[in-house]
Amino acid sequence: MKMWSGRVSHPLDENFEQWQRSFSFDRRLLKHECAASRAHAHALAAAGVLTRDELNAFLSGLEHIASQSDPSVFANSDAEDVHHFVEQQLVSLIGEIGYKLHTGRSRNEQIATDLRLFTREATDSIREHLLDLIAALCDRAEHLTSAPMPSYTHLQRAEPILAAHWLLAYVQMCLRDAERLSDCRKRVNILPLGSAAVAGCSFPLDRRAMARELGFDGVTGNSMDAVGDRDFAIEFVNALSLIAIHLSRLAEDFILYSSAEFGFVCLPDSFATGSSAMPQKKNPDAMELLRGKVGRVIASQINLLTTLKGLPLAYNRDLQETQEPLFAAADCVSSSLRVAADFVAAVEFDTERMRQAASIGFLNATAAANYLVRKDVPFRHAHEIVGRMVRHCLDRGTTLEALTPAELSEFSPEFGSDFAQALELKSVINEHNVEGGTAEQQVRRALADAREHLNRLRETAFAHA
Repeated sequence: MKMWSGRVSHPLDENFEQWQRSFSFDRRLLKHECAASRAHAHALAAAGVLTRDELNAFLSGLEHIASQSDPSVFANSDAEDVHHFVEQQLVSLIGEIGYKLHTGRSRNEQIATDLRLFTREATDSIREHLLDLIAALCDRAEHLTSAPMPSYTHLQRAEPILAAHWLLAYVQMCLRDAERLSDCRKRVNILPLGSAAVAGCSFPLDRRAMARELGFDGVTGNSMDAVGDRDFAIEFVNALSLIAIHLSRLAEDFILYSSAEFGFVCLPDSFATGSSAMPQKKNPDAMELLRGKVGRVIASQINLLTTLKGLPLAYNRDLQETQEPLFAAADCVSSSLRVAADFVAAVEFDTERMRQAASIGFLNATAAANYLVRKDVPFRHAHEIVGRMVRHCLDRGTTLEALTPAELSEFSPEFGSDFAQALELKSVINEHNVEGGTAEQQVRRALADAREHLNRLRETAFAHA
C-alpha cells in the first residue's frame, strides 16, 4: 500500500512508477530512519498517543529492521523510499499497529532528519580521515626538516626552502578544512523532527527530548524552513569541494615532482601502474585519479546549488535530487582522503636531488639583494644590481657565489668577504627566520604547532563521538 494511496484513484504510469522511486539510493539511510523513528515513537508515547506495549513493539521492530543486512530484502521490496520500506517492514513484523507510527509526522521531515543524521556522521568520519592525512604529512615533514628543495612561483624556481615547509603548507590547508567541517557541523546538528509536513506537528511532542535522544544540539525554529532546508547539505559539500581541491593540488605536486624532469619523489609501487605499451614507464595513477576526483565533488556542489535555486517554500519533490550528490561527494572525499594518507606515508623523497635543484638556478639571488640591503643599499637598487649580476653570470656560464672580489666590486663597492657565506644554501634558507618562514627553527616550531593543533582537533572529535 502506498503511503499516499487514498487520494489517487488510478495506478501510476509504469515508467513513472519506477522513475520516481528513491529506495535504490536512500536505503543507505536505513539506520538513520530507524533511529529517528525510535525517537518519534518515544515522543508519541510520552504524548499519550502510543501505549507502553505499542511503544515496546515499535522499538523491537525498529531494532530488527535497522540490523537488516540481507540484500534480498531490499532487492525484493516494492517500497518507494526508505520511509515506505520501514513502514512495510514494521507492519509485517508487528501487524496493523505499525501504521500508527506515522501519526503526527511526514516524510518531508523524515528525510530532512535522516539527511542531517547522515551528514553529521559523514562530517565526523571525513574529519577523522582528514586528521589522518594531517598526521601523515606531519610525520613525513618530521624527516625533512633539514632537507632543502626549490620553491616555485609561476612554476619557475623561486627561492630555496625546506621540504618540510612544502608539506606543512598542505597541513595548513587541511587544518582549515577540518575547522570548516567542525563549524559546518554546528548547523547540521539541529533537529527538524516535529515540523511535520509544513506547519508543525498537531500533537504535543517534546521536540527537545527527541533532540537529546538523537544527539542534536537543538531544534529548528520554523517548520517551513525545516522541511525545505538543504543549506546544511550545500555547506557540507562546499567544504568537501575545498578538501577535494586541496587534494588535487597535493596530487599535482607529487605528479610533477615524480617526473624525471624533477625527480624529487619516488613513486611507491603500491600506488603506481606501468604502461601497457612502454615497459620502462611507472605512472602516478593514484595521484592522477586523486586530481581527477575533484570534478565529481564540484559537480555535486553545482547539482545541489542548482536544485535549490528558485524552489518555493516549503517541501518540493525536487529535493529528492539533493540526496545522490550529497552521498556521492561524501563517498568520493572519504575514499580520496584514505588513499592520500596512505600514499603520503609510503612515498619516498630523493633529498639529494632536491638539494641539488635548490643549489642551482640563482635561487640565492634574493639573498644577494638582501645582503646589499643590510649594507644600507635601497632594495630597489639592490634588486637592479643583482639582476645585472645574474645576467653577467648567465653570459659567462658562472654563478653568483663564484664571482671574484674584483668582479663583485664592478657591481657595487658594498660587497665584502662575507658575501659568499651569505649565499650558502643553509644561510639562504635560515635567512627567512620569521614566524611562518622556512628557516629551520621556524619550520620545527610550525611542525610542533601543527601537531598540537592536530591533537586538539582529535580531542574535539572524540567529544563528538
